[in-house]
Amino acid sequence: MSVAIAVAETPLVRFLLGRADDALILGHRLSEWTGHAPILEEELALANMGLDLIGQARALYAMAAEAEGAAHDEDDYAYLRDEGQFRNLLIVERPRGDFADTMLRQALYAIYAEMFWQATSRSTHRELAGFAAKAAKEMAYHVRHAGAWVMRLGGGTVESHARAQAALERLAPYLDEMFDGEDPSLAAIAPDVPALRKDWDSAARTLLGEAGLTLPDVPYPQRGGRVGRHGETLGHLLAMFQHLHRSHPGATW
Repeated sequence: MSVAIAVAETPLVRFLLGRADDALILGHRLSEWTGHAPILEEELALANMGLDLIGQARALYAMAAEAEGAAHDEDDYAYLRDEGQFRNLLIVERPRGDFADTMLRQALYAIYAEMFWQATSRSTHRELAGFAAKAAKEMAYHVRHAGAWVMRLGGGTVESHARAQAALERLAPYLDEMFDGEDPSLAAIAPDVPALRKDWDSAARTLLGEAGLTLPDVPYPQRGGRVGRHGETLGHLLAMFQHLHRSHPGATW
């Protein structure tokens, strides 16, 4: 059984790993709908959105590997780090839940991610800026697709509305963490994340209002993912998709 790698986490490496981990874990959660989506068209859409995110994770891991300079690669970061070494937001590791959970999470996260990558496209890190411009376009599609489902669920039947509202209340405690600031040393590379909150609030509340949904007040927001404090669900997820790689180190197809 392979042991975890040690990562030299400079502020830049930590920043890149955090965004890569967001994409990897959320992409995996979307993949869990394969064979379970309500209609075939949506099965394909969810799979494609998951592939967008996995592709983003790979590119960001490659940048992290270059920044770290320790001969690690994307597989090392994905398969050979323990739970406490992952830097993803807590919201992306939440269980798949029902279809309302998935679409509410995807819409609210994608609104944030589109704004984040648009801002990052002005980064002084040229490779990151180029990547961000492409990622913003991908997330714009996620906003449209998931947003349309939020409207359908919120404005649909009594049951679909109730389940969508319940999903929103489950997700609400994890939203504030998206807007935690980055290390000050990254000011020229990373965007001012807290400054995105106002525009996100406006876009998210507009969507939710049109869907007849109400974002609840959260007295005790949950955070800690960026520093490796995760819920038990991430451990279960990692145990599943890291098992083969760790059990047979160096194996090839």
